[in-house]
Amino acid sequence: MSAFLKSPPSPTACWRMLATVLLAALAGELAQQAHLPLPWMLGPLFSVACLRIAGLPLRSLPGGRQAGQWAIGTALGLYFTPLVLSQLYRHAAAILLMSAAALLLGLIAARLLQRWAGSDSRTAFFAGLPGGASEMVVLCERHGGRSDRVAAAHALRVMLVVSIIPFALHHGLFAEISGHEIFQALNRDVNWLRLPWLLLASGLGVALLSRLRIANAWVLGPLATIGALTAAEIPLSSLPVWMVNGGQLLLGIALGCRFAPGFFKAAPRFLAISTLATLLSLALCTALTVALAWLSGLPAASLLLAASPGGMAEMSITARELALSVPLVTATHVLRVVLLTVLAPALFHLYRSRQAAHDGAPHHD
Repeated sequence: MSAFLKSPPSPTACWRMLATVLLAALAGELAQQAHLPLPWMLGPLFSVACLRIAGLPLRSLPGGRQAGQWAIGTALGLYFTPLVLSQLYRHAAAILLMSAAALLLGLIAARLLQRWAGSDSRTAFFAGLPGGASEMVVLCERHGGRSDRVAAAHALRVMLVVSIIPFALHHGLFAEISGHEIFQALNRDVNWLRLPWLLLASGLGVALLSRLRIANAWVLGPLATIGALTAAEIPLSSLPVWMVNGGQLLLGIALGCRFAPGFFKAAPRFLAISTLATLLSLALCTALTVALAWLSGLPAASLLLAASPGGMAEMSITARELALSVPLVTATHVLRVVLLTVLAPALFHLYRSRQAAHDGAPHHD
């Protein structure tokens, strides 16, 4: 956003951004008319990605991804009622297990990329770990890996997961996909007198976490402040539907704009193995989901969203749109992002040392 203020885009860039928003909105409306799951995210995502790969110079809005994250984080914070928090505490073991499972899935994906795609250990590790894409790219650059391939792998992973899971659940992957009644938002109606206070509180959350240089501040900030107010049972307001849909649209555009002409030609073998690793991760997540659902009695669909290697904002808003256990999904992904971001450097050194011991010689890649 600060870069936008220092160097405003040219008139041509502005027209491209306007065209992108209009095309994405049309795609979202058509997806909604077709009764597709998550229409305001998947419609813009697929349309923008396809048109970008076809060569159209579409552009996302400066700060659009952050605005989308803010809207989603604010909407999700309204679900953290005292009763919900007590349920999260009750199921803390399952949440921790699903978060920790992401570490194992990341190591499996990294090994596949290194062995089958011929990638170096730095690039393979940070491309395989299902953490925040921007954080993994930064860590990869810091350790001397191929950040372009890491960014491509994470864009492909999120697109695959965001596409496959909603469709699978929508078409009956599990017989029961309705969430528990306790996992409902405290404020379901728009109160125009209280809405400004909701917006102010969420904005303060963004400002605070941004000042503390915490990653994902635009989604975690509103989530933290609105979640705290909801837990204290302070009456607020729901976000208008158009703001939530708009947030999904902006996120879909941002994800779609990660794809460009020649995306799949740059490193076809690497991306093919990355796709295979993502599909394997989804299969393992499904197996974990079935076991945890049987042990805990929680909805299997909610557990699948919580355990999946998708993005935090994308999986959480999927839970909201499908009326699943939003706090369970959100809490698991927040914990997973924290664990992966904090532990990634130490895990990387452990990964390299183990690979060196296995291969009988130190790595110099």
